[in-house]
Amino acid sequence: MRSTNDQSPEQACEAFVEWLDRRVVAAGRGDGLERLEVAPAGTFWLGRLACEDEVRKGAGDERSERLDPCAIGIRLRPASGPPWSMTVTVRSRAWVQDPKDGPVPDKRWWRTDLVEEHVSVLTGTRGGAFGAKELADAFALVGAPGLTAEVRVDVEDWHQQTELVVQLVNTSPEKAKGLTDSHLYETQIEISGLMTVPFQLEALPDSFRYDRAVPAYGVNVGIDVPKPGVFRTSDTVSVQTHRPDYWNSAREKPDLSFATLATNPLPQLAALLDALAAYDDAHWSSAALDARQTADGWTAMMRAEADRSAAEVFAELDRLQNGLELMRTRSEILRAFQLMNEAIGLSARGYTDWRPFQIGFLLSTIRFLAEPEEEARYVDTVWFATGGGKTETYLGLLLTAAFFDRLTGKVLGVTAWSRFPLRLLSLQQTQRFADALAAAEVVRKERGVGGSEFSLGFLVGQGGTPNKIVPRPENDEDVTPASPGMPGKYQVLLRCPFCRDENLQMYFDRQRWKLEHRCTNPTCRMHRRALPVYVVDQEVFRFLPTVVVGTLDKAASIGLQQAMRGLVGPPQKVCSVPWHGFTYAERWKTPNGCLVPDCQGGPVLKPLPMDARRFAPSLRLQDELHLLRDSLGAVDSHYESLLDHLQSELCGSQTKIVASSATLTGYDRQVDVLYRRQGRVFPQPGPRPGESFWTVPAKQPLRRFVAVAPRGVTLEHVSDRTLDTLQHCIRDLLKDPTMVCAEAGVDPRHADMLISQYGTNVVYGTTLYDVEAAGRSLGSNNTVDGINVEQLTGQTDFDEVRGILERLEHPEDDFDERVHVVAASSMLSHGVDVERLNTMVMLGLPLTTAEFIQTTARVGRRHPGLVYVLHKIGRERDAQTFRHFGPYVRQGDRFVDAIPITRRSRRVLDLTIAGVVAARILMLLEPASRQRLSTPSRLRDYARNAGLIPAQEAATVAEVLGLDGAEDTLHKQQILDWLKAWFADLEDPTTKARFISELGPNPPMRSLRDVEATAPIHD
Repeated sequence: MRSTNDQSPEQACEAFVEWLDRRVVAAGRGDGLERLEVAPAGTFWLGRLACEDEVRKGAGDERSERLDPCAIGIRLRPASGPPWSMTVTVRSRAWVQDPKDGPVPDKRWWRTDLVEEHVSVLTGTRGGAFGAKELADAFALVGAPGLTAEVRVDVEDWHQQTELVVQLVNTSPEKAKGLTDSHLYETQIEISGLMTVPFQLEALPDSFRYDRAVPAYGVNVGIDVPKPGVFRTSDTVSVQTHRPDYWNSAREKPDLSFATLATNPLPQLAALLDALAAYDDAHWSSAALDARQTADGWTAMMRAEADRSAAEVFAELDRLQNGLELMRTRSEILRAFQLMNEAIGLSARGYTDWRPFQIGFLLSTIRFLAEPEEEARYVDTVWFATGGGKTETYLGLLLTAAFFDRLTGKVLGVTAWSRFPLRLLSLQQTQRFADALAAAEVVRKERGVGGSEFSLGFLVGQGGTPNKIVPRPENDEDVTPASPGMPGKYQVLLRCPFCRDENLQMYFDRQRWKLEHRCTNPTCRMHRRALPVYVVDQEVFRFLPTVVVGTLDKAASIGLQQAMRGLVGPPQKVCSVPWHGFTYAERWKTPNGCLVPDCQGGPVLKPLPMDARRFAPSLRLQDELHLLRDSLGAVDSHYESLLDHLQSELCGSQTKIVASSATLTGYDRQVDVLYRRQGRVFPQPGPRPGESFWTVPAKQPLRRFVAVAPRGVTLEHVSDRTLDTLQHCIRDLLKDPTMVCAEAGVDPRHADMLISQYGTNVVYGTTLYDVEAAGRSLGSNNTVDGINVEQLTGQTDFDEVRGILERLEHPEDDFDERVHVVAASSMLSHGVDVERLNTMVMLGLPLTTAEFIQTTARVGRRHPGLVYVLHKIGRERDAQTFRHFGPYVRQGDRFVDAIPITRRSRRVLDLTIAGVVAARILMLLEPASRQRLSTPSRLRDYARNAGLIPAQEAATVAEVLGLDGAEDTLHKQQILDWLKAWFADLEDPTTKARFISELGPNPPMRSLRDVEATAPIHD
């Protein structure tokens, strides 16, 4: 065993993860156990084989055989014709039950010695069965008479190339005299002596980047190749991934530190692009591709793919060089970039440099500041492995845009609106934005940059933070200053973004009618002052913070309230009362348009402090683009078009859209459907998998993925036992660190660190039912006392999420008081970055590969991670993925399905027309008319005087939604029919509608997720 004296923390983690995996596999197989109290058939889920008779009496289909198989095997392609010769080594054990008066009455089940037989096989085209007598005799010798097995060879000559299926089959009788258990345990076969050729992975097409060769396939097992020509079954399929290095050039890496780029960036940026140009020429030039085509035997199709990729790579290089030229020639862009670096340097904790790809993305997109109309035609998507730094990348872009706005006359208003696709916005992501903006505000003041302070808005609404705060409640949802939990329950920040102190105080300022975060640290520059963070919807509209972060759902509000206008264009005026902020439409509750209840400011309002056109946001950021699919994507595509239309009408401009995604497949079509723009991705994939100029795999382990196909027991049982074993391991380390560290090959000085980093496990369910069931089951079926389980789902209360994240990041001193297991749904998959989450159990394969990539990226963020993927092996998709699990993990991006999305869903159109019509009235017609149009009677008079007719408005709506082509005849008729009904309702003097939102066949959507129909539930 290697010495642990000079072992680093990372090496300790690597050794500990290997030990944890050995312990879990041993629990699943029964390794090391000598006796049991209960029947092994209901205990072990790995390595066991049911008897053939039992399987045949079952359902008899392939699915039931996978659930509790009677055979394991290896599928091979022989290199030559028959006859074929090989040696098959069979290994197995049995479990035998003593009589009641046996030597150990409380543990009657005992494990036999290992059976190991070398079976010689010589077969022709008919195949055959081998080794039955030798195996029966061997089982009898170890004390398990009656158990029988054979090596069975099937020849499948109907494939393009002949395939051999070599299996160990349990031929034992289901019941026989003296036979207490007909299962075989700890089974394994090993094949040697047969020359083979590899398979080509059928699931994927040829590609110049990837090797599709698969040496052999397992039958109900995984396959290891311990040395050339030897094939061995494994009960799990383990795949080790490695952390990337972020520089792949023979040239010296330029200084990309925040400090250098804040003072003298141009020489370092030029060095970066020189190295990139040299790399591209070495790997993507025609000569380089010619050499690879000859060496690797590319087909013409593969070469054409490589040529297309090379063209994209050199186009990307051109964009970066153009970005550098803008830095050289546009002083305000260079200045904004420098100030951004100074701010990021202040906000960053634990790192001082950019990764090269992050600077590359900034250079490739920065042209939108100089040529906004041209660059608005493109959606730029950051595509990089989760955990690589995508969030920090677009934070850099966002701060650059914010400083550029201030330097060029935009003294206030929204620079960027960042949307997250999930209902529950990650508090950690919000904190990152707050930290960056606080640092930018410090830099802005110190460097004398004009304009208002940089601030953050949190636009989530009900379920997270209030839509508004009212003096007196009118319904159960209203929040007042005296509401239970006010104001503490609406704390969004985890710490002060200026000083990092965690002792924040929530305060409601009645005079300014503001819900405030205040820092209690007396040394903080913001001590006892309101932090520049707005968490109430109406406060966001009143003050229009520099950056607004929120859920995608809130875009639906554009058709419900005119105050959303500040996110696409100018508000109306400014209230004359200090701290009341911007005003919007006049209503009976807000007679002067001020959103502060009972405002006494009067009708005289202040004009806007800058050109109204500058209120248009510069950026819309879309996080996790791949989640905008199916009905959510279809609905959002209509609202994205609506936002573009409103901004164009109000400000004469289009905003730049930037997205991040963990997947690439079909992004160009998805971007076209969602935004009616052209998609670009950065960085372009490299010449080989996992390798480009920006990144190359290193030796440091990232995650160990372990695929498990449970046999004969439920998935819940396997999940419980796996988590139970992991918790046993940590508790053993607590009780006897010397013994455990010696067994695991770990220096004992790392014990406390390992307990902290691996003492909390995640169990991930693809459905809410799975998550809740996992929490309940673990609480009742574990053998470890005191496992504390917490749930993180979309239904977890906002303040509870904040509390759980706090406990995970700052665990209790007493291990018994800590969170030991987090039962989570997809809510965990996006933006939750907790370094202490390093082990995960997945209850079934997620529905999409994108979700698999995102979810598993939540563990192993800093230290080596361990992920158990429990396949629901009865499902065809899970079974196929288990079969090629290695390529599935290593080439995951190739298994990602193209995003299913269309903007031409007539069912979705029926839902979105109302929002488009209402938004046009609120945002465009009402301000232009200089009168209130919120009630049917007022709108009826306006429509008559203005000559509005259904056909005219229907044509406009169709154009807004991009449904005005020749292929959209049915959609245009649907819009016209809807508007005829809406106008009829408007003209009806007996209408019961009180507000314009109540007119027509259906009201505007309240959330972009209001797609699925609901049904009443009765007792």
